[in-house]
Amino acid sequence: MTIAVGDSIPDVTVHVMGESVPEPKNSAELFAGRKVVLFALPGAFTPTCSAKHLPGFINMASEFFEKGVDAIICLSVNDAWVMDAWGKAQGADGKVIMVADGSGDLSRAMGLTADMSGAGFGERSIRYAMIVDNGVVTHLNVEEPRKFEISDAQTMLTLL
Repeated sequence: MTIAVGDSIPDVTVHVMGESVPEPKNSAELFAGRKVVLFALPGAFTPTCSAKHLPGFINMASEFFEKGVDAIICLSVNDAWVMDAWGKAQGADGKVIMVADGSGDLSRAMGLTADMSGAGFGERSIRYAMIVDNGVVTHLNVEEPRKFEISDAQTMLTLL
C-alpha cells in the first residue's frame, strides 16, 4: 500500500548524523507539530540527485522557510555517514536535514520503494516529494521511473 494524501507518516527509526555518530530518530517525531517538505531519491552522489534534486532544495531553502516550512528533509536509502558527507559536499547544513533510511524501513512502510538491483542499487526509494503538516501528508508528487519533473523544489514551492 502506498502512502497517500491524508495519511500519517509511519512510525519507524531512521538516522541523522549527530556530533560524531549516527543518531536514531523516530520518523513520526521528525514531522510532529511542524510543516515539513520531504523529498526522497534513489541515492546520494548519483547524477540527477546531486546535480538537480538536492541542489534545488538547498538553493531555495529560504523561500520555503519564508512560506512557513519548518524543515526540509532529504531522505535516501543510504547510511547516515554517506548522507552526512553528501550534505556537506552539497552545502546542505542549516538548509536541508539529511536523513538516512539505511535499511529502507520508512520507504518500505510508505510503499515508495523500487527494486533497482539491475542498476546495482538493490531496494531503494523512488523519487518523490511531499508536504507533511503535523505528521499528515497534504501533497504527494511521485515521479515516474527515471523522470525528474514533479518532485523538484520549484514545483513543491508552488504547492505551499
